[in-house]
Amino acid sequence: MNRREFIKNSLVAGAALSLGTESIGATLYPSKNKRISILHTNDMHSRIEAFPNDGGRWANQGGMTKLASLISKLRSEEENLLLLDAGDVFQGTPYFNFYGGELEFKLMSKMGFDASTMGNHEFDNGLSGFYEQLPHAKFPHICSNYNFSGTLLNGATVPFKIFRKSGLKIGVFGLGISLQGLVAKKNFQETQYEDPIGVSQEMIQELKSKKADLIVCLSHLGYSYQGNKIDDLKLANAVDGIDLIIGGHTHTFLEEPTIVRNDAGHQTIVHQVGTGALKLGKVDFEFGRENQIIQARVNSLPIY
Repeated sequence: MNRREFIKNSLVAGAALSLGTESIGATLYPSKNKRISILHTNDMHSRIEAFPNDGGRWANQGGMTKLASLISKLRSEEENLLLLDAGDVFQGTPYFNFYGGELEFKLMSKMGFDASTMGNHEFDNGLSGFYEQLPHAKFPHICSNYNFSGTLLNGATVPFKIFRKSGLKIGVFGLGISLQGLVAKKNFQETQYEDPIGVSQEMIQELKSKKADLIVCLSHLGYSYQGNKIDDLKLANAVDGIDLIIGGHTHTFLEEPTIVRNDAGHQTIVHQVGTGALKLGKVDFEFGRENQIIQARVNSLPIY
């Protein structure tokens, strides 16, 4: 059994996704199964503190300080964690206006983020504004389809990264949205946007050549659009080999994951957790004796 042998169940948040008829092996050989939990955020938008306690819809909820407490709790419960972000950390509260992203990156570093990708709002203070904050980020920014050659950010990001946990290789790459018409030209300068589908195919080939057991895409493309504009669902349909797309940009609250089966038979989990650190995504993968995925469990954890 391999990654392509997912079976059909996608249940509400917290329910298991069975990824093959041999998933009974999880009960036959419990001591030999490897597990990894992927925690994920997107579009935190400089929400350092909880939303104001003003009787509004999200009063006293969310924010990075409360997120930090939940992550600390989960670290005490889980042996193997990856903490990932799908972009738009910047912009949204006066903290960004005053500190330009310094505080956000410092808090994410303290929480132990393993990687992030760049959203369009990471360009709000131009390439230099982002570059100046990078020393505060003790984690890489993974950007696969932004070509920064000839710009200040050349070499400041990586196209992919492989994380090793308990003998497993987790390959991560990142996709950004087209900046043309969304971000002022002076803010992204000569940054070149490359086709997400073609780049994804290249990244998957590269990660598979390095024997990745799990392939994750950090996407700031957006969950779903009408028409031909590329989004997470179209990406999953077009590309064979992504196991998990962690989405952003559209501020979509998915209480349960979307499972996309493409024409090649590969199934991809697509998940996104809104905005403002109101939710923390948690995807628990279980692997068999040959590092094949046999089960996944997806949750959207509220941050009160």
